Amino acid sequence: MKVFNWNNIRLVLMFSLVIFLFSFTSKRNSKRKLIKSEVVFIGDNSLFLKNETVNKLLIENNPNAKTIRKDRLDLNKLEQVLNAQEMIEKADVYVSIDGVLKAVVKQKTPIARVFNDEGSFYIDSEGDTMPLSANFTARVPLVSGEINKKNNKDLFKLFKIIYDDAFLRKNIIGIQIMPNGSLLMQNRNYNYQIDFGGMINIDRKFQNYKAFFQKVSLDSSLDKYKKIDLRFTEQVVCTK
Repeated sequence: MKVFNWNNIRLVLMFSLVIFLFSFTSKRNSKRKLIKSEVVFIGDNSLFLKNETVNKLLIENNPNAKTIRKDRLDLNKLEQVLNAQEMIEKADVYVSIDGVLKAVVKQKTPIARVFNDEGSFYIDSEGDTMPLSANFTARVPLVSGEINKKNNKDLFKLFKIIYDDAFLRKNIIGIQIMPNGSLLMQNRNYNYQIDFGGMINIDRKFQNYKAFFQKVSLDSSLDKYKKIDLRFTEQVVCTK
């Protein structure tokens, strides 16, 4: 019985000591001052933003951010500031044990570049707009013509299909939206034009195009064509 009591007392003492050390360490750590800030980009290595731009956003509301105490830093507010940046998809901000303010940033992914009366901008992988960057130009299809509430969902679906397909992403470099809603596309390596027609049966039309391209490229006759017509889902009509 005595042994049992002693063991219980020892466990209580050890547990109390752990709580005391944890509380002491946490309190002392919270009063530490930040020594520097650090930005980590994840995902694509192509940087639309500079580290300096993100760092500026981190400290613009805290002029003395590098010397402020950790417990006086509003991390949620900093994350909101970064997530409001037009080129950032998601940002996580935290402070490391050694006093480094870190921002882990995922940039938006452009899948098409639009030219219209409003200027030029990207459409990202979530269907939102994204400004151009002075640091890097994405290699995505150039889109001209009117994008409106009536066609934007179908166009986004089309852009996403092209971006997610390795062949189409490499092959399709331009999309022209005609006044009647039909699409004309340009190919990267050949002079022919692709008449895609309206935005119906999109997957089937692209399957037909890939099958045609694979078959005709074997006999090196792609240079002879001026137009590839995909409007009819049962066949591909070519014009020389």
